[in-house]
Amino acid sequence: MTGYDVVVVGSGPNGLAAAVTLARAGLGVHVVEGASTPGGGCRTEELTLPGFHHDVCSAAHPLLALSPFFADPAFDGLRARLAQPEVPFAHPLDGGRAAVVHRSVDATADALGTDGGAYAGLVGPLADGATELAAAVFAPLRGVPRHPVALARFAGNAVRSQEHLVRRFRTDEARALLAGASAHAVRPLSAPLTAGFGLLLTAAAHAVGWPVVTGGSAGVTGALVAELDRLGGTVEVGRWVTRVDRLPPARAVVLDVAPAALAGLVGDALPHPYRRALGRFRVGPGVCKVDWALSGPVPWASEACRSAGTLHLGGTSAEVAAAEAAVWAGRHPARPFCIVVQPGVADPTRAPHGMHTLWAYCHVPHGSDQDQTAAIEAQVERFAPGFGDLVLVRRTVTAARMADVNPNYVGGDIGGGVNDLVQTLSRPVPAWNPYRTPVAGVYLCSSATPPGGGVHGMCGVHAARTVLHDRFGGPPPFAR
Repeated sequence: MTGYDVVVVGSGPNGLAAAVTLARAGLGVHVVEGASTPGGGCRTEELTLPGFHHDVCSAAHPLLALSPFFADPAFDGLRARLAQPEVPFAHPLDGGRAAVVHRSVDATADALGTDGGAYAGLVGPLADGATELAAAVFAPLRGVPRHPVALARFAGNAVRSQEHLVRRFRTDEARALLAGASAHAVRPLSAPLTAGFGLLLTAAAHAVGWPVVTGGSAGVTGALVAELDRLGGTVEVGRWVTRVDRLPPARAVVLDVAPAALAGLVGDALPHPYRRALGRFRVGPGVCKVDWALSGPVPWASEACRSAGTLHLGGTSAEVAAAEAAVWAGRHPARPFCIVVQPGVADPTRAPHGMHTLWAYCHVPHGSDQDQTAAIEAQVERFAPGFGDLVLVRRTVTAARMADVNPNYVGGDIGGGVNDLVQTLSRPVPAWNPYRTPVAGVYLCSSATPPGGGVHGMCGVHAARTVLHDRFGGPPPFAR
């Protein structure tokens, strides 16, 4: 079999980012993917009807737009395909009201009335320094940060809980806006760090928007594969890897896999202390996902919501908090928190003329096999009466089946593990360099490593820099 400098197992955004980074160093890189198409969760398929193109998992891409990796000129074409909804995200409330995040901080603050000043003072500086903030947040949190001022400004509030953060606001709109963004942490909103998720994502909405990719998220994968091909790297699909010792010869192997899969791939070569540490890695709640083919646009009661790319459904801040607490406790809330993306407001190519696709998921207990379609549709209907009349076809994937979509989504956890303070600093195990494993030449680059979940590629970049240092004489991986 042909030998390579590095073999990468898994072709999600992190695996491909690792492959591109290594190939840019002049190495021979080969990517092996088990599915019939590359991309992991970053794929687009006709899941319902012909001509309706649905994103398999990732749909809106604020983190990609912020990522230092995707800022490279090689991805100018991809960035040109980022379609910006007029409203990055919105949070409908009962009675036809909604909290709306516009690209402008001032416009958003003006719409929040008495809470406008507090909002602008909190989010405005983060949005203004979003590039420096992203560089700090996407770093592996080892050594002295490159942008300490930006990180310090963010961290003072980011380490707090969302429930603590919203005490400074009085209106339902301002409270709900931050609750919905913070619920992306998939933790109780009373937990530390949940405010950080809300602040980062809200600042990103102002700085870079919450874009979708024209034609679908498969365009992200296509851009990565094209860049790897230009650099001489190769991608092989339809080959499931069961053991790393059965791969083509290489000086290093990089695994874009969940921690649970790492032990099986490496086998007895993995020392027992590390194996036990991997066993303590905690996966988070799951998602139940629904895709719809619609005969027309969603009839949101709030006019502003009809221009929003992403919507957070759950009602008031207190309702969202109650739903997330229930999921964490292992229960299915009657009114779940839902994240909805309507890509057609910015990208009409997703469906036949006049028709639309709709993408949504709600949070559920880990490994749940309960179909939450009815609960999700009830939340949509709550804020968009008449929605059900538009449904042509629906497709549902329960949390228990999300691993069929991507083996890294263990139990439906699409975020790569629990996002608490301890695990954020020690994912997947407590180690100075979490991308190394104890097995010589074997590295981990999945979202179980820092900086965690999302389409940004930085887990792969940091793992690749570690490989370059350890195996090919490159600079220290965390050098500033």
